[in-house]
Amino acid sequence: MRKIIIVNNPNDWNFEIDSVEVIDAKSYLTKHKFSELKNVRIFNLCRNYKYQSTGYYVSLLAEARGHKVIPSVTTMVDFRTLTLIKSISEELDAIIQASLAKIKSESFTLSIYFGQNISKKHAKLAKGLYNLFQAPLLRAEFRFNKKWHLKRINPISVTDINDDHLPYIEDFAQQYFSKKRFDTNKTLKTTYDLAILHDPKASDPPSNETALHKMIAAAEKIGFYVELITKEDYNRIPEFDALFIRETTAVNHHTYRFSRLAEAEGLIVMDDPTSILRCTNKVYLAELLSRNKIPTPKTMIIHRENRNEIAETLKFPCVLKKPDSAFSLGVVKANNQQELDAHLNQLFQDSDLLLGQEFLFTDFDWRIGILNQQVIYACRYLMAAGHWQIYDWSSDQEENYGGIETVALNEVPEIVLQTSLKAANLIGDGLYGVDIKQKGEHVYIIEVNDNPSIDSGYEDRLLNEELYNIIMLEFKKRLDKSKGI
Repeated sequence: MRKIIIVNNPNDWNFEIDSVEVIDAKSYLTKHKFSELKNVRIFNLCRNYKYQSTGYYVSLLAEARGHKVIPSVTTMVDFRTLTLIKSISEELDAIIQASLAKIKSESFTLSIYFGQNISKKHAKLAKGLYNLFQAPLLRAEFRFNKKWHLKRINPISVTDINDDHLPYIEDFAQQYFSKKRFDTNKTLKTTYDLAILHDPKASDPPSNETALHKMIAAAEKIGFYVELITKEDYNRIPEFDALFIRETTAVNHHTYRFSRLAEAEGLIVMDDPTSILRCTNKVYLAELLSRNKIPTPKTMIIHRENRNEIAETLKFPCVLKKPDSAFSLGVVKANNQQELDAHLNQLFQDSDLLLGQEFLFTDFDWRIGILNQQVIYACRYLMAAGHWQIYDWSSDQEENYGGIETVALNEVPEIVLQTSLKAANLIGDGLYGVDIKQKGEHVYIIEVNDNPSIDSGYEDRLLNEELYNIIMLEFKKRLDKSKGI
């Protein structure tokens, strides 16, 4: 991929970097030959990124031209988002405190040049900030008030580099521009680039290793280039055309930030930010399903003022859920008032609102897999041995979950399929797993999950490779549509 540095004035850039061109911003913005370039990565080092400035328009037009650009317009907006700055400060808190522990003043400024700082002791902090705010040249300001806090972070231009730092810049730049991440080797001609976000260290990932390789094979078969990425690759999102999240999602988590950035950069993304927001909060789901008259177990939203109404409304036993519970974690059963009070006191420490539901025991839950508002697979998730949930987290057994039975769609009761579709369609047109209980002729939606489990040997037991083909063809269909093909 051709690499081009854009500066206001070529005289601002006095370094010789292999295989990198330097062009002035005015030429890039106004000369037709640059608008026609393809397979280009733009490094915007203009003096100013303010709204409607020259630097702003360089990134804006680069995106319009289909050029990969650093920083993106989204990153420019992020620099001005105070709530995001606060969130980043909290996320990197341990690194910030360790890096600045020996600073005696009440303020500190950290310069980040191509992801590095001139002092090795700040290397981890510099890399962490660069990964979250992808711009070649950055300056971060910290303030001490009982502990260190990130107050602001801004991009800087070449002319803002401290004179005593200049000797380091050429080496940092040479390392930065020579990295393979900007020029991914492709031995085959590919149509689109797909990133699959996963956590190789996760104990219960949504897709096992074999399933991930089947996804890659299915994508490559239709001409995709595919990479498995991790949370360390946040700054690489603009390199891709699509993002498939195969890591358990949460709102206050890097998976949501990946999804939000990918959508803002114009990628096709599953799970999209809206689906993550809607599915990961049980209180939202309960309200949504109730308003749309989707059958659920008797449900109430619990707060401190109505806790005395739970026993009368739901009876015993009843189930309590944290709004962001997943994989049966944060879900408890109360068999009597004493257990109810103990659980409430514990759960209210983390959330002002909880979800309460009547207890409906069944030997299994239906799990209906839905993609783009169509059912693609069905399973029975059996309860763990001697337990009332699919997962028994209190068990010390290695196998702490019930079995999975994959079922042909024509063997699933129609009411199960149609009710699951109605519930999932309220969320969106992404990839969902609907949990639904059946008692006699009645069905009850338990929840709609984004990021559903797709494991080799389980959900794919009947469809085999065809399940992965269906998913990847949906990515291709959406990508083709976004490109006007």
